[in-house]
Amino acid sequence: MTQSVEISQRAGSFQLAGEASGRALVFSQPLSFWGGIDAETGDITDHSHPGLGQNVAGKILVMPSGRGSSSSSSVLAEAIRRGTAPAGILLERPDPILAVGAIVAEFLYEIRMPLVVCDIAGIASGDRLAIGLGADGRAIISIGRLPD
Repeated sequence: MTQSVEISQRAGSFQLAGEASGRALVFSQPLSFWGGIDAETGDITDHSHPGLGQNVAGKILVMPSGRGSSSSSSVLAEAIRRGTAPAGILLERPDPILAVGAIVAEFLYEIRMPLVVCDIAGIASGDRLAIGLGADGRAIISIGRLPD
């Protein structure tokens, strides 16, 4: 028996434009890349975070915002260089620290990881997400999930 996938879309604003797709990894709490992510593996290492032990590599990371330190930008840039970073990040609020990391990685390594501000309500871990560029330059997020 074949199940159909429900697809919905929503718009967002790019902090760094790009295209990506992957499974959603959703957290209700912000995550710091400095001390919270191992740039060599993509594993979450923050013992106070509910995502401890999960891996962000190749996923679309979805969370309300980043969580300081300014050094998070360098950890994100290094993870992007190593291929252990998320494929893209969706946030409810703009995050200049994560934006700097993504922009630096694009400039130094010519690797683009889209960073999008949008409504993240209703996105669940495991959903299939695709980030694309709309005709008006806005981000278009396609969300696919199997019906209940």
